[in-house]
Amino acid sequence: MEAINEVHVSEPGLVVVDVAAADDETAFAFHTALAARWAATSVERTTRDAGQPGVRLRCYLDLRQPLDASGQAPAAPR
Repeated sequence: MEAINEVHVSEPGLVVVDVAAADDETAFAFHTALAARWAATSVERTTRDAGQPGVRLRCYLDLRQPLDASGQAPAAPR
């Protein structure tokens, strides 16, 4: 996987999540659970490391932007 860029964790609440899972289905299910709760980058594929079991996936979360039940960031207070 690529190195973590300083901008990805430049402020409190920004998170880099590296997932190691047995298969694509498990990795994507975990990402879906994260994305249902917080603002997350989309992911389209997993990677495999030669000679290593399973798959890997990286996504970025912004914990400062929790999502509501509809999957949208709540409106800012007026």
